[in-house]
Amino acid sequence: MSYSCTSTGNSQDPSSSKKSGGVNPGSCSSGDTGNGNNRHSIRGSKANSNPDLSEAMKVKKGCNTTDVGVPVTTEEELLANKTITPEDVLGLQKITEHYLCGPEDNVYNIDFTRFKIRDMETGTVLFEITKPPATDKGGDKRDVDPNAGRFVRYQFTPAFLRLRQVGATVEFTVGDIPINNFRMIERHYFREQLLKSFDFEFGFCIPSSKNTCEHIYEFPPLSEDLIREMILHPYETQSDSFYFVDNKLVMQNKADYSYSGGP
Repeated sequence: MSYSCTSTGNSQDPSSSKKSGGVNPGSCSSGDTGNGNNRHSIRGSKANSNPDLSEAMKVKKGCNTTDVGVPVTTEEELLANKTITPEDVLGLQKITEHYLCGPEDNVYNIDFTRFKIRDMETGTVLFEITKPPATDKGGDKRDVDPNAGRFVRYQFTPAFLRLRQVGATVEFTVGDIPINNFRMIERHYFREQLLKSFDFEFGFCIPSSKNTCEHIYEFPPLSEDLIREMILHPYETQSDSFYFVDNKLVMQNKADYSYSGGP
């Protein structure tokens, strides 16, 4: 089974953002969370089923804790919790130093297999990576890093910081358990300053399905001083991506970014 969707959403500067809103694709439910010109479509097909099956999807725009009344949280507090919710991570004020969940929490076998970033104005592909097919080579699996594949390092030119609209296409597969209320919260920081926060709801995913989704990010303008600092200090811009099913954290990925044009 495969799904595809296209979504648009706005990131917001936490210092001046208003309550999140907007309709976006990425889920199998529909709704309007407020303002914004967001659009989406999703299609799915499965053997011996209606190939024209399609469902609307809702994705909310980024928000910050002061907008939604979420209390401030710390990484230490969350690591002590048995269950971590979306409200918990929306209260974080800086990048996490550790993963808040382990690979074993991904009981739904969600596997991201391809990721592409493109400039929406020119169509130029800025970054693309595809997960190599799994190989069964045997050997001592005790030497395998359990967090392998959960971190990505991006290297962009300074021009990336002046882009206004970027499309991020992701492909992922799910296992044989149906997924309800699949949601991603992605928070970007420079040092300990929250730059932008995105909140996407994917909704329901059919078991054993392959999904393709493009989120269209509309970035707020950055000050010249902040751009200069981000260029001069590569990899001090970082992000946490948290994935939830039924409001429970099941996956986390991390990334860092250089905008100096080199390694």
